[in-house]
Amino acid sequence: MEDGEAVPASRPATQIARRRRLVRRWAQLVVGLVVIGTGICASVQARLGLAPWDVLHQGISRRTGVPLGTVGIVVGALLMVTWWPLRRRPGAGTVANVVVIGVTIDLLLPQTDPAHNLALRIALMALGVVLFAVGSGMYLGVEMGAGPRDGVMTGLHDRVGWSIRWARTVVEVTVLVIGIALGGTAGIGTLVFACGIGPLVQVTLRWFGFETRRIAELDDPLGLSGE
Repeated sequence: MEDGEAVPASRPATQIARRRRLVRRWAQLVVGLVVIGTGICASVQARLGLAPWDVLHQGISRRTGVPLGTVGIVVGALLMVTWWPLRRRPGAGTVANVVVIGVTIDLLLPQTDPAHNLALRIALMALGVVLFAVGSGMYLGVEMGAGPRDGVMTGLHDRVGWSIRWARTVVEVTVLVIGIALGGTAGIGTLVFACGIGPLVQVTLRWFGFETRRIAELDDPLGLSGE
């Protein structure tokens, strides 16, 4: 068979393969975001301290009575608005990040109870960090757009010239202080998250086939490069 005759037959197979890859990427994206939302729920019920942004979300939720996940969706949507002056472009994964995590939290939190036994609280805290890292590895590995909070940090890096680490530090310390002032829970869990999430995400990215050396191509969304 001549080469020219083989091309039409190969196109449907190529299109099917592309569709399958797209379906797999979307499945991995959504599952990863659900896992992140589950990890946040575990951290909330551990009552030992949340990640900085979740401290802010919890503080707003306690002040307003709006469910925690819904607060996260609203804050995420507002942050996406700030992407335009920072010249960031949201991807499909960015929008999914805002919606799926928030919906997962609002579905799971009412079905669970806060832990009271200290050993259980510590276990839930650790589980929350691990789940967040696993979900992040799945989510980042498909390369369908950074989260809205990460986009603000990388935007500051590009537009203002701040290093990723400095931008992340300034932003997260600011939201942490505001969150505490509003009544959000900060504690040992906040410190464990800050110290442990970077190395754990490095590991989970490898699990899902993403080369660590290419993290920089994602604009270092978790601030792992130490720039």
